[in-house]
Amino acid sequence: MRAPVVVFAVGNPSRGDDAIGPLLAERLDREGLPGVEVIVDFQLQVEHALDLEDRRLAVFVDAAVDCDGPFELRPVRARRDDSYTTHALSPASVLETFSRINDAQPPPAFALAVRAARFGLGEGLSERAGLDADAAWTALLRLVREHAGSTAT
Repeated sequence: MRAPVVVFAVGNPSRGDDAIGPLLAERLDREGLPGVEVIVDFQLQVEHALDLEDRRLAVFVDAAVDCDGPFELRPVRARRDDSYTTHALSPASVLETFSRINDAQPPPAFALAVRAARFGLGEGLSERAGLDADAAWTALLRLVREHAGSTAT
């Protein structure tokens, strides 16, 4: 039986602020919330559409250079975009792939984009990105607890 909530944490821990997704995934794993599965990968792939089966909620967590504030949490809808022809898919394209292969609506989904600025190979997480990830943490935790069911308190 699958956990009702899946969190996709995207990023490369060896590339500065791109480590935000994996770092938030580690925090979520330490919480040990029942009903929540965390999947960490460098980028989203077409195969991740299979991870959406039997879920109540999907959350995509990633670093972003275009955030106006510390983070943005917004709904994601299934939509085919140019990313379906590349090695890395957008969250919307993963949802659209799910719809095509299952002939069904994907679960509700959100993207949690956390402000980031530095992506150099071998760089550590910047101080600002660490603070922004802390700010995003509360929103992430609230969202997954709300959808994981009565077992997540």
